[in-house]
Amino acid sequence: MAHLLVVESWVGSMSRLLPRAIREGGHAFTFLTRDLHHYLRSAPEGTAHPLLGARHVITADTNDTEALLPQVARLHELFAFDGVLTSCDYYLPAVARIAGHLGLPGPGPEAVEHACRKDATRRVLAEAEVPGPRFAVHEEWTDLRRAAREIGYPLVVKPVDLCAGMYVRRVDDEEQLAAAVRALAGFPVNARGQHRSPAVLLEELLDGPEVSVETVSYAGTVQVVGVTDKSIGGAPAFIETGHMFPAALPAADTEAAERTALAALTALGLVDGVVAHTEIKLTPAGPRVIEVNPRPAGNRITELVRHVTGIDLAAAFVDVSLGRAPDLRRRDTGLRSAAIGFLVPHASGTLAALDGGRLQDTAGVLEMQLAEPGRPVTAAGSNNEYLGHVMAGDADGPGARDRVEALLGELRSGLVIR
Repeated sequence: MAHLLVVESWVGSMSRLLPRAIREGGHAFTFLTRDLHHYLRSAPEGTAHPLLGARHVITADTNDTEALLPQVARLHELFAFDGVLTSCDYYLPAVARIAGHLGLPGPGPEAVEHACRKDATRRVLAEAEVPGPRFAVHEEWTDLRRAAREIGYPLVVKPVDLCAGMYVRRVDDEEQLAAAVRALAGFPVNARGQHRSPAVLLEELLDGPEVSVETVSYAGTVQVVGVTDKSIGGAPAFIETGHMFPAALPAADTEAAERTALAALTALGLVDGVVAHTEIKLTPAGPRVIEVNPRPAGNRITELVRHVTGIDLAAAFVDVSLGRAPDLRRRDTGLRSAAIGFLVPHASGTLAALDGGRLQDTAGVLEMQLAEPGRPVTAAGSNNEYLGHVMAGDADGPGARDRVEALLGELRSGLVIR
C-alpha cells in the first residue's frame, strides 16, 4: 500500500474521483490544505467530503511554496510519502516542486509551470513551431491596444493564470477590449487567495470545432486515450456546454488532433508522470493548440472515457504519480459513445424550480445531478455557474450527444428562475 500526499483539490468531480481511485488502488493519502472550510462547504449537507477521509488532514499555507517545501520535507520524514499530486490547476506548479524536492515521481517543475501559464505555453509552443493562434502578451493598455490592432479584430482576451473560462472573452472592437481588460484588472486575486499576474493574453479568434486530446505520459512515452469533442456557448464568453467521447470526427481530423497534442506535450516536456488534457481547435488551416492542462480533464470527461473504454483516468493519475505503469487496457463496456450536457443559466436570481425526477430512469441516462431549488443563481460567465448536468450513453454509435440534448431540452422546460 502506497501513501500519497494530496495538496489541495478542485471541489468538483475530481475531488471525489481522486479519493475513490486512491482507495480502490489499495492506497492511503494525507490531505494538505490552507482552508479546510473550503471543502466542508462543498459537501452536501449531512455528509463528509471524501477528501476529509484522508489518513491525516493537515493545515498549512499551500500558497507559500518556499515555506511549504521544508514543512513537507518534515512531514515526509514522518509519513514517507510515495507520491504527491493535486487536481487543482492553481497548485500543480507547487506539487511539481514538492515532488522534485522530495525525490518523488512527477514531471519537471518548469514544464508544469509553463503549461499552467497560458502566456508561457504560447511562447514555448511558438518556439517549437507547434501551431497555435497569433498572440501577444502585455500589461499596459497602450501596448494591448496596439497589439490588438496588429492581430486584428475579432480576437480573444484571456487571463494568463485563471481556469474554467473565467474572464475569457471575445472582443470585436477597442471599446469591448477596454471593458474586458478593466474586468480582468478588477479580479487581482483568484479564488484560492493567490495574487494574479497583471499580464493579459490576446489571441487571434480561431474558427472551427474544438476538441480535447486525453493522454497519459509514463516513462518518456505519451499514450493517447482518445479525443473528446466540446460544445461552446455563452458568447462573448466561452462556456463549455457539453462534451462527447469519442468525438465524432473523420479519422484524418482525429489523427491530426492527436499529432498536434503530442507535439505540444513534447515541446513542453510533459512526457513522464502526467495525465493531460490538451485543447485543440480544428481550423480550416489545420489543428491549433488552445491550451495544455497537465492534469486529468474536468467536467466529468474522465467519466465519459471510463463509460466507453473502461479506462479510469483518475486511477492512471494515481499510478503515474507513484511512478507506476498505468492500466490503459480497453474493455468492452457495451457503449460506443457517452456525452454530458450542462444546464447553463442565462439569468440571475433564485432557482425556483428544477425537476429531473421524471428523467432519472430514462434509458441511456448514466448520471443526473441538479441544483436544489432555493439556490442563488448567477447568469453564466464561465464554467463555474452550472445548475447541473445530465450524462447519457449510446450502445450503437455516436448518438449520445443527441440523447443528452433531448434530455436538457426537457429540463429547461421546467427551469424557473425568479
